[in-house]
Amino acid sequence: MKLVVVSAGLSVPSSTRLLADRLAAAVGRRTDDVVVQVVELRELAVEIAQNFTNGFPGRALAAAIDAVTGADGLIVVTPVFSASYSGLFKSFFDVIDKDALAGTPVLIAATGGTARHSMVLDHALRPLFSHLKAVVVPTGVYAASEDWGAAGLDGRIERAAGELAGLMNGLSAAKPVGNDDLEVVPFAEQLAALRATG
Repeated sequence: MKLVVVSAGLSVPSSTRLLADRLAAAVGRRTDDVVVQVVELRELAVEIAQNFTNGFPGRALAAAIDAVTGADGLIVVTPVFSASYSGLFKSFFDVIDKDALAGTPVLIAATGGTARHSMVLDHALRPLFSHLKAVVVPTGVYAASEDWGAAGLDGRIERAAGELAGLMNGLSAAKPVGNDDLEVVPFAEQLAALRATG
């Protein structure tokens, strides 16, 4: 299985990347044969901007988009700017086709200087990924400056990672293997058949 981590941290080292790495490690402990790929948006900033002006992704951006849209699970982590996700973070997801993440399990996370911005998870990130038709795990992880090394952060990381791993493992198990006889009947046809018999 493929787990892709999107980190929108701007500094090096970055607390955003640190949180992303801890979440990925926790998911990896719960998932067999997981391959983790990290997408650092800081490295793609110029290509993201150029994509808006010319309509075409550069080579590195195209590879990042392919990785994200082909993932079995996503971890997305952004720093908080002006009480929301960063502009770079939003711009990256704006260049991805609006239906490309449909059904993809996503763990949302953010970092910030104060706990007062923790609502960014439910007021900005969760609505964004719901709009993109992704399946957002119930537990989001927010790490303020005072959370590093304090009780509580590890528990939130482990709980969220368990939820994402559960979805990834469940989706993998649900995929039919070598079943060419599988027939998909559109819902409208199923409903019409039920009404005809009713």
